[in-house]
Amino acid sequence: MADNTNTQYTEDNIRSLDWKEHIRMRPGMYIGKLGDGSSADDGIYILVKEVIDNCIDEFVMGSGRTIEINIKENLVSVRDYGRGIPLGKVVDVVSKMNTGGKYDSRAFKKSVGLNGVGTKAVNALSTFFKVESSRENKLKTAEFHQGNLVAEEGPVDSSKRKGTKVSFIPDEVIFKNYKFRNEYIERMLKNYVYLNPGLTIVFNGEKFHSENGLKDLLEDNNNVDDMLYPVIHLKGDDIEVAITHSKTQYSEEYHSFVNGQHTTQGGTHQAAFREALARTIRDFYGKSYDASDIRKSIISAIAIKVMEPVFESQTKTKLGSTDMGGEFPTVRTYINDFIGTKLDNYLHKNPDTAEKLQRKIMQAEKERKELSGIRKLAKDRAKKASLHNKKLRDCRVHLGDTKNDRYLESTLFITEGDSASGSITKSRDVNTQAVFSLRGKPLNSYGMSKKIVYENEEFNLLQAALNIEDSMEDLRYNNIVIATDADVDGMHIRLLLITFFLQFFPELIKENHLYILQTPLFRVRNKKKTYYCYSPEEKQEAMEALTGKPEITRFKGLGEISPDEFKHFIGGDIRLEPVMLDKSMSIESLLEFYMGKNTPDRQKFIIENLKVELDLVEDN
Repeated sequence: MADNTNTQYTEDNIRSLDWKEHIRMRPGMYIGKLGDGSSADDGIYILVKEVIDNCIDEFVMGSGRTIEINIKENLVSVRDYGRGIPLGKVVDVVSKMNTGGKYDSRAFKKSVGLNGVGTKAVNALSTFFKVESSRENKLKTAEFHQGNLVAEEGPVDSSKRKGTKVSFIPDEVIFKNYKFRNEYIERMLKNYVYLNPGLTIVFNGEKFHSENGLKDLLEDNNNVDDMLYPVIHLKGDDIEVAITHSKTQYSEEYHSFVNGQHTTQGGTHQAAFREALARTIRDFYGKSYDASDIRKSIISAIAIKVMEPVFESQTKTKLGSTDMGGEFPTVRTYINDFIGTKLDNYLHKNPDTAEKLQRKIMQAEKERKELSGIRKLAKDRAKKASLHNKKLRDCRVHLGDTKNDRYLESTLFITEGDSASGSITKSRDVNTQAVFSLRGKPLNSYGMSKKIVYENEEFNLLQAALNIEDSMEDLRYNNIVIATDADVDGMHIRLLLITFFLQFFPELIKENHLYILQTPLFRVRNKKKTYYCYSPEEKQEAMEALTGKPEITRFKGLGEISPDEFKHFIGGDIRLEPVMLDKSMSIESLLEFYMGKNTPDRQKFIIENLKVELDLVEDN
């Protein structure tokens, strides 16, 4: 043990950081994980969201019906037509902690951001940050670099429409090799317009607007033909709910929001909604149905407005509030009363929907009872496997029973073979990264029933590791990464795993939890420098950058990459390719196309993509 008895602890050891230094030193405290833009909850999207939230608050308060957003070459600009920041406080609002209009509940009654941190974090984590406020025919501007004020002008006379414009470039020192993905931005913006009917958002020239709120959300995100009955759409003063059941989906799917914020990890309102739904259905039919049978295959959304909400983290992904504020004592009571009245009335007025729903519940009950024996055996097998640590090497985030503050970083790598899993296991961050080892190729689950998930050891143990048997709410890892070799066998394993998730747990893909790990194909180096290249083009650039004749290594499998090298590819330099659903095709159509019979369209697709693979091999 080291002897620290002579270590001095004096006033010189005590240091106070100013606001921007603290944010830059501990960015995770303010925006969650950093990432590179490959995940929807990466830091660069949180920065965009923090700025838009202020615009939404203006709309909610009745000021400004249009928001304009542009992202080009990492420069983000967000313009609203609200009231504009009071001109004398423009600099303070974006650079002084605990400063903002939202502390005054008269100005912002049901606001998203209440702690006065949001735009300050954006400012501190940007190499360029500019705020412009127009009001009272005057314009005030201020420009910052990494939170430091570098230019200030005004107020000057101006004919610009009132409102606020914020422009920024995320700092590449903080967000390494980042790239904005329009799919994630568009999804965020759609959620904003679903929650705010009448609002128009224009993103890079494309308009987003919703007339029917959460009803539009469910219909846009799901194939209407897969819905068991038309969406039940219920609205109150501070609550909106949309409910349907899927004909083919197995588990529960929830979209929950508080004051316009997408609470991806749920919270008190989502728990209350699930409880209220089960109680109301039981009362309506006069049957003591099991809650899991009632909620099986449900696709739903709930949005509530709460006075001064309390979230469990700065990124506001989980509601912790128990009080609604105002006349209602608790969130639970308010939601129970609303669902108990409105859903009961709806089912009485729509007997066709009520009949379809009851048949669905009874079918779920029948299937559950038929599977009960198999499920018990499967759970016993999963427990034994866990005890012997044969398949899963967990991370410290999950040594307890509850999700902790680093949940957003939690990652499960699914890999095949002892050498590949060994490399990842030795290279990983044991705090946040877990490894699940496959034994050979998974079963092709296309067209099979949920029974196979319990009977097949690989699928049963994978389901147990993810903790997704009944609901995504208890998903143990925020990121699920398929890590296979970049060869024909590896591609096949990827396809079989994606088929499994699409068939039984499509919400994992819908909610952007599933990724493919990109690993380098080549190492190009000389005595002074090493480049890791992910394509023949990158290899060529590396060869040109190095003097002399470099040594070139072609990695044919993950097991060939040493743990010392591998730690870069699953660490700070990780490259993830998100698995995204093609909205133009239903899940059933996708599965039929890729895993069904060899139709002419599929044959054409395979031939065209095989040519790409062959060209890559020839280049090597």
